[in-house]
Formats: sequence, structure tokens, C-alpha cells
Amino acid sequence: MAVNLQAPDPAALHAVAGVRIGVAEAGIRKAGRRDLTLLAFDPGTRVAGVFTRNRFCAAPVQVCREHLGEARCAEVRALVVNTGCANAGTGAQGLADARASCEAVARLMGVSARQVLPFSTGVILEPLPLQRLRDGLPRALADLREQAWADAAAAIMTTDTVPKAASERVLIDGVAVHVTGIAKGAGMIRPDMATMLGFIATDAAVAPALLAQLVREVADGSFNCVTVDGDTSTNDSLVVAATGACGLPEIADAASPQARALRAALLGVAQRLAQAIVRDGEGATKFITIEVQGARSVAEARRVGYAVAHSPLVKTAFFASDPNLGRILAAVGYAGVDDLDVDGVELFLDEVHVATRGGRHPDYREADGQRVMAKPEILVRIVLGRGEHAATLWTCDLSHDYVSINADYRS
Repeated sequence: MAVNLQAPDPAALHAVAGVRIGVAEAGIRKAGRRDLTLLAFDPGTRVAGVFTRNRFCAAPVQVCREHLGEARCAEVRALVVNTGCANAGTGAQGLADARASCEAVARLMGVSARQVLPFSTGVILEPLPLQRLRDGLPRALADLREQAWADAAAAIMTTDTVPKAASERVLIDGVAVHVTGIAKGAGMIRPDMATMLGFIATDAAVAPALLAQLVREVADGSFNCVTVDGDTSTNDSLVVAATGACGLPEIADAASPQARALRAALLGVAQRLAQAIVRDGEGATKFITIEVQGARSVAEARRVGYAVAHSPLVKTAFFASDPNLGRILAAVGYAGVDDLDVDGVELFLDEVHVATRGGRHPDYREADGQRVMAKPEILVRIVLGRGEHAATLWTCDLSHDYVSINADYRS
């Protein structure tokens, strides 16, 4: 049950010149479900990516890193994405299968296998049904078209209940530049770089070093600010493709007005996708924004915010609309800020001032807290009173359905 989230309107998703998308049913996940997606790029398209820091990373993540090189940016002609099998925990055979999927795409498209990036999502510790993937590729290739972002958003879903896509159009030097992206994820979400899977494309031309910088900055300001359950996936991947087809000169200077405008558009799309993942969190009934202010550093603010966002006690209280708000203060207290002066901490729920100077605010009434917690969208604001830095995170509650969804995931 997604929180104030609807399927994207295909007409609102801008085509990105230089990108064509095809989807197919390959039988990797289940019959009657499209589970194979191919994104084909025009020659000269540059792709940069960031990936999971989970040491048990999936085979496709390892191959993507190889193909993008140390710069994490290269000329890429295609992305191949399957759902239903994560190809993680599959050893040497998994690596061979990931490489073979790139080779199969390359043969059909007449490009180098190193110009293809593979992505997988689904059950861990299961071998990739490579032949099914190969058999589905010609159908995905035959389906290639510019206006297929909504179809692709649906095809990459696993436990998601709503496809996730976002799009922006920005004028740069009088030229229309388009940014469109899709993502999937609803559980196993506490990205340490990006989300489960995220793909964003723009028709701007971007220098390799700047594109690699932008994808890191975009991930840090969006997908690295969300959590559903605190679990970092083996397959987390975010890539940004720049086709250069809009006709503008290449953007290379990070401080230029052109780079700032593109960065804002990329970040806007990424934040909408990241928040959609939280709104569609497995079993979620509440969308919660956590703002931590008055910290000595952004890292400190995030540490406090994640302590609150990850707490099962806090998350279950939100599910029950139970203003047992001492749980939030307890999470702040164990967040690892050793010299925290609790007398300087202030806690707010929306506009309700809950705690001050280490204790309950004299004007706080439990009925006010319950009124806020009954809402589908809630703001938690924590003021540490020890600095000028802040961070904003997004999370959801923890419900009975989360347990049921994950208990039944493979059945």
C-alpha cells in the first residue's frame, strides 16, 4: 500500500533523445510478467555509475565496475536489466553469466561487450536463467522505442506495488534539456550509494569527469537519504547516461551555470524517485521526513537521523499512531554523538513542540502528538543545538505487512 503515490503518467515522461527502450517477457520471474528491459543508447553516450558498498556484491555490479573502469564513466551503448533473479551469491558462474548477457546484447546490436552494462534484481543465491535471458533479448530489441519509460519502470519491479518514474525539462542557454529516470525498490532499502536499481538519462552532453562527479552528488542528495528497513542490497546501482543529443556544447565546468542547472534537474528527478521508493516501502502506511538541524557536521546529522529512521521501536510506533516519543529521544541518544548535551536537544512533530531541555515540553499534550502521528505524512524535526549543519532523510513505518511480504517473498 503506497503512501500518496500513483503510477506515473506516461505522457508526463519526456523522451530523451538518443535513448530507446524495449521490454519483453523472458520467463525469468514468472509467466505473464515482463521481466527483461533493454536501454539502447546512440553512439557517444557516456554513462557514469555508483554501486553498492556491500562486500557481497552481485555479479552484475562487479561487471558494471569493470566496464566503467576506475573513472566509473565510459561510453556505453546498452543497459540490460532483468528482474526475478539477483545473480548474487552465485560465484564464478554468476560472473560468467553476467558477462555472457553483455556478449549476447553486443552480438545483437553490433557493439562491444564492454559497452553493455548488466543489472539484475530479485532472489539472491539463485543462478541466472541465462538462456531465458538470451531468448528474450530479440523481443526486447524489436520493442525499442523512445516513449517506453513507463513500461520500463513496470518491467523492473519486484515487490514494488507502483512503478517509479520521474521527468524534468530545463532550459539551458535557451535549449530544452530533458532528464528522465526510473527506479525500483520497496524493501532491502538502506542504500550506501544509491537505490536497488536506478536509471536516469539526459540529452545533455557532459564531460566524463563531471558526469562521474554529478552521479555521486545526485546519489548523495537523494538515494543516500532514504531507508525502508536498514538493509543495504547486494545489487544497489545508480547510473546516469548523457547522450549529448540536445545539441548544446559539452558541459565540463562544475561551477558553470549550465552544470548547476543540469545538476538541479538530475537531483530533482533522483529525489522524486528516492522518495517514491520510501512511499512504496514494503507494507508502508506512513511517509516520514526526518530533519536533523544544529549538528556539527552533515555526517553527524545523518548519523542521528538514521538512528531514528532505522529504529524498529520508532517505526512500529508510527505504524500504530502511538505517540511513544521517548523512543525517538532514545535513538538520538544512542546515535554515537558521545558529547551530546541532551539539554540542548529540541524535538518537534510537525508543528508540535514535544521535548525541550532534555525533557517533555511543558505545553505538549499527548493528544497533539497522536493527531500528528495519525497523518499519512509526518515531519520529525530534531534540533541538536551544537552547530550549523543539517540533513534530511526519508523513511516509512514498519507494519505487519512488511513481515508478511518478506516471509512470503519466494513463495
